Amino acid sequence: MAGLSHPVELTVAGNEASDLLPVRSPELLAAYGARRAFWTVLDEGPVEQCLALLVQRRDGGWSEELVAFDAGPEAGRTEDGEALAHRDGWVYVLGSHFGSKRGPLRPRRAFVARFREASCVGGRPVPLQVVRNQFRLHRVVNDALRAADIAVLPPGERVRDRFIVETVARGSARSKTCVTRLAHGDLPMNVEAAAFTPAGTLLVGLRFPVTDKGEPIFVELAGVEGMFDDDPRSWPRVVRAYALTGVTPVGALTGCRALSARGDNSYDAVIGSIDAVGKGSVLLDEHPHGGEVSCRHVRFRLPAGNGGPALAGELVADLAPLHNVEGLADVDGIRFYVTDEDHRVALWLA
Repeated sequence: MAGLSHPVELTVAGNEASDLLPVRSPELLAAYGARRAFWTVLDEGPVEQCLALLVQRRDGGWSEELVAFDAGPEAGRTEDGEALAHRDGWVYVLGSHFGSKRGPLRPRRAFVARFREASCVGGRPVPLQVVRNQFRLHRVVNDALRAADIAVLPPGERVRDRFIVETVARGSARSKTCVTRLAHGDLPMNVEAAAFTPAGTLLVGLRFPVTDKGEPIFVELAGVEGMFDDDPRSWPRVVRAYALTGVTPVGALTGCRALSARGDNSYDAVIGSIDAVGKGSVLLDEHPHGGEVSCRHVRFRLPAGNGGPALAGELVADLAPLHNVEGLADVDGIRFYVTDEDHRVALWLA
């Protein structure tokens, strides 16, 4: 943990933080008298109740603010928000698209939401657009990974049974047509991080699956904005899938934990364990060497043109002994990390 200051500890609705996204709206910063501020998403509850600001005031002190949102007819129908990203004045929020530690997959977690950042001024509930994609994203990512020149780690029979077979069985018993988008050979997908590229595509970091060498996988999506059209045929598509090489410790499995765009198609990421230890994870039952892995801050650049699927990563900082870094941002030459703590938010500076 060399170079990291003692954390700023904040309390936001007794909840834990996922991701860290710098506020860009000057109006919003001015409204809070902020030197700088960050969005974070809490993972215990529906997304409209789980978006918060971490604010550094002009005097240097910190405060937190749970912002009120209105999800309209989708209120109360989502959970487990994980990733945040900026695009054209919108803040996008992605659910994990995963399930509980022992499965099955949860349709409530398969969502993408967005709101206008500049509209978060005035104290009124902010309109939040929510699209529950009913495993559409699961389908296109699984199809793309099958077609990609990436060898993916087989999940194991217990993982497939708990996350795929059981999801289909439960959904079929309840006449849920969305489970027809799942296939027996599918991989459960855990979305953990996202950032828009200069081309307007969305780069998504997966905590699982990983490659057969234990390396993180990223997928680049086009058409995310089209998901908010009224046309139900509007699906995102995978432009390309990537494997991040050269930064996973030998013998370990690492997934993506956080992602931040640096500009010019380069990105910072945090990699770490594929799931939390000591919480009954089926993933870790099958792959125990993916658990006791400390976090690393790494950097990479997307290839221009038709480059291959391998992304060459470089180590920026070893964040050991931290295992639970959920977000990062580089602002004004200061690196900020947020960790997932019990009933509180810890913000580290380097």
